[in-house]
Amino acid sequence: MCGIAGEIRFDGQFADARAVARMTERLAPRGPDSSGILAQGPVALGHRRLKIIDLSDKAAQPMADPHLDLSLVFNGCIYNYPELRKELEEKGYSFFSHGDTEVILKAFHAWGADCVKRFHGMFAFAILDRRDGSVTLARDRFGIKPLYLTETGQRLRFASSLPALLEAGDVDTGIDPAALHNYMSFHAVVPAPRTILSGVRKLPPATVRRIEADGTSRETRYWSAEYARREAHAELTAEDWRDRVLEALRLAVRRRMVSDVPVGVLLSGGVDSSMIVGLLAEQGQKELMTFSIGFEGANGEKGDEFVYSDLIAKHFATDHHQIFVPSADLMGALPDTIAAMSEPMVSYDNIGFYLLSREVSKHIKVVQSGQGADEVFGGYHWYPPLAGSNDVVSDYARVFFDRSHETLARQLSPEWLAQTDASREFVAAHLMQAGAETPVDRALRLDSEIMLVDDPVKRVDNMTMAWGLEARVPFLDHELVELAATIPPEHKLAQGGKGVLKEAARQVVPSAVIDRKKGYFPVPQLKYIQGPYLDMVRDALSSQAARERGLFQQEYLDTLFADPTAHITPLRGSELWQVALLEMWLQTNNI
Repeated sequence: MCGIAGEIRFDGQFADARAVARMTERLAPRGPDSSGILAQGPVALGHRRLKIIDLSDKAAQPMADPHLDLSLVFNGCIYNYPELRKELEEKGYSFFSHGDTEVILKAFHAWGADCVKRFHGMFAFAILDRRDGSVTLARDRFGIKPLYLTETGQRLRFASSLPALLEAGDVDTGIDPAALHNYMSFHAVVPAPRTILSGVRKLPPATVRRIEADGTSRETRYWSAEYARREAHAELTAEDWRDRVLEALRLAVRRRMVSDVPVGVLLSGGVDSSMIVGLLAEQGQKELMTFSIGFEGANGEKGDEFVYSDLIAKHFATDHHQIFVPSADLMGALPDTIAAMSEPMVSYDNIGFYLLSREVSKHIKVVQSGQGADEVFGGYHWYPPLAGSNDVVSDYARVFFDRSHETLARQLSPEWLAQTDASREFVAAHLMQAGAETPVDRALRLDSEIMLVDDPVKRVDNMTMAWGLEARVPFLDHELVELAATIPPEHKLAQGGKGVLKEAARQVVPSAVIDRKKGYFPVPQLKYIQGPYLDMVRDALSSQAARERGLFQQEYLDTLFADPTAHITPLRGSELWQVALLEMWLQTNNI
């Protein structure tokens, strides 16, 4: 797990190694163990390393293979690298290191860009091919590893975070009205390739982009799951699906144990993370470290779920660490949490993952986490109502969108309102694509390919990597997701959601954590904004920078200030926190 950066020039000039050095330095928290820069004519590559596999300097990056004329910077982990290495050795390749980085280089030489189809893992990488001067960028199937881009006619830069690109300078930092619409309507999800800034884009998940020496390029999407029933599965029972899911998840968890350092678990006490703990214990992992976090309550809402995480920790005899965050500590950590965001992310989970990662990183470098289970197995409350939908676009928007285009027009200043209902248009186009059989299938595909990438997955990457902590997500094993996509929706919607996964979990963990009411990462102080939190957000939104920017109508802000708890979105978020977080992120990044 690392941070990568680079510059590619198309005008005959040398790449700016100093700009790449500035980006690389900004990425230092992602890779605190070492750094390196390689500059060769029009291309410069930068890297910050977090040592997880092959701890020796032989695996340092940028990695160059002079015999193959290839150079690489890579962020992520290829879990099946030992099997791929063996296959490549049988083809005649020799290796000078023992990790997954060199396997990518050899695999690219052997199979070209199609090598990504062979990788089990999470990755973002850039490969310079000195034979023709081309650069290939690639991102894993679910965008677990980020890759941001900014380009002009003469130059393209890339980095693992948006703030790193800003560090290099010469970026159009104007607000993208369509992205602003997404942020305010699509529950703060800004789908690739957009970001909130007009001059920064991100490579979409499951995408390879080949950039020629003259600047021309082409993008190829190399993977998607088919959300449809298969004739061969017609006779499968609920028990058959349960067993298939359990076996696929066992494999996914086992794959993510590959490491030259210990692997722990972020344990919320919900069924997803509890199941990971149970499967690791089942596979013989001893002295497994688990970590949970809780906050002070507010407005009568409890701020922790320790009763469930403690239950799992005791049941599996883990080395458990329970972390409680007083309100004063929460307030003090908010500025650094916002600074760790590559994009404005409104979820309260950010502060939880940031503080949890701070404590976890004192003990270990790698954890497994339960993100993705709800999107893959139908765990959210908006899926069951879609089962009988005759208008999946309207029905999805009704349960997921924070506000309608018409409402947004009364809240944004007119000059910042997108000319059309950009969020609904995007969602409609994706939902109605071929390859999904039912309304529930369409919603699951949208959430796993779009929402998941730019909400939970991005959140976990940003907050863990702020502390040099690698988070692995077994529920996003692509073979597990391909299996889940074929399961009839009724098996996923059973038992209030995730029915088939819950049945699999009953084979592994106590029923008390399965039959409980669904929980979230509770941070009540940011949902019911009062006292010093209200002062903080009012100061941000009333500042000179905010007034000059003029994103929001003053009447709307005054309404929020007057009674923050009265303005909660359909997905139980604070409207005031949503608008304040955006402004605080912009100010944090000097935009």
